[in-house]
Amino acid sequence: MVAVALEDIGASYGKHTILSGIATDFLQGGSLTAVIGPNAAGKSTLFKRIAGLLAGPGTVHLTGATSGKDAIRYMPQDTGGNAVLTVYESILLAAKQGSGWRVRDEELIGIDEILRALDIQSLSFRELGELSGGQRQLVAIAQALVRKPEVLLMDEPTSALDLYRQIEVLAFMQRRAATSGMAVLIALHDLNHALRYCDQTIVIANGRMRAGGPTADVITPAMLRDVYRVEARVEQCSRGRPVLIVDSTAA
Repeated sequence: MVAVALEDIGASYGKHTILSGIATDFLQGGSLTAVIGPNAAGKSTLFKRIAGLLAGPGTVHLTGATSGKDAIRYMPQDTGGNAVLTVYESILLAAKQGSGWRVRDEELIGIDEILRALDIQSLSFRELGELSGGQRQLVAIAQALVRKPEVLLMDEPTSALDLYRQIEVLAFMQRRAATSGMAVLIALHDLNHALRYCDQTIVIANGRMRAGGPTADVITPAMLRDVYRVEARVEQCSRGRPVLIVDSTAA
């Protein structure tokens, strides 16, 4: 099964250092890892660096991958699309990138399965330019999944979704990772989503890694005070799930 680890990862834009010294143990396939931190902490830059879209110091270690350089896929925040294409055409185009243009039956079956899983079959023949931001986000997830990545980097994939869709997508990704063996790193702002759905959590602030490990061990009052500048606590709800409660901003 695939696993990915980061060793002293850094990145810069010109002379401005954005990331430095990011290091993790191996993040195993079959799991979700939350990447959290304040705005402009460096989360998107980290994903681009892991995906090879930015150069920089350090090493991304990948083991158990069967698809070589195509093992890692990055889903950016910006999900704007070509208005000329329909949703189905855009997903088919994503499936065919880097391969021949002959369409096989199993590829069409795979597209139909993803459309059903994300409950967006009704959008199949709508043009991308007609879609809402949330609908485009769901299509972007479909475009990423149809390429069968072994490591998927999802940059705030629920930011434009309503609450129902947020829960639906995160639960779906949790199941998808478990059944496919895919390792998913997902940038999130809602820390309750991280507590509920993510096995591991990485905290980035000011371009540095501030914490990493099992989510319940990482999202603590001390970390929240230090990184997010809030007084908060994690308690158990009536169903035994951890829930983050923010009491105030920190003095």
